[in-house]
Amino acid sequence: MPQIIFLPHAEICPEGMVLEAEPGTTICDAALAHGIEIEHACEKSCACTTCHVYVREGLDSLEESDEDEDDMLDKAWGLEPDSRLSCQTKLANEDLVVEIPKYTINMVSENH
Repeated sequence: MPQIIFLPHAEICPEGMVLEAEPGTTICDAALAHGIEIEHACEKSCACTTCHVYVREGLDSLEESDEDEDDMLDKAWGLEPDSRLSCQTKLANEDLVVEIPKYTINMVSENH
C-alpha cells in the first residue's frame, strides 16, 4: 500500500505524518481519515481551492490533472508546478510526499 508523507504544517499537522492508503483514494480523503483536517470548503467537488497541496515527491506517478482542476488551480494561493487539488488527486502505487500550503483562499470558512 502506498504511503503519503505529510510534511509538517504549523496548524494542521505540526509533527507531520506518514500514513498508508489504498490506491485510488484521494489525498484529501486519506488525510481526513487520519485526522489531518485539510480544508475542503466545496465538499470535495472541485469547486474551490481550499484543499490545494504541493506534491513534492511522486507527482509523476499520478494521473494528470483535468481541465476543471487546472481551472481551479489557477485561482489557488501560492500556485507551483507541483500543485494539485487534494480532493481530485488519487493515489497510484507509489509513495508521495505532500506539503500543505501555509495559506488558502477560503471565502466561506467560519474559522477565519
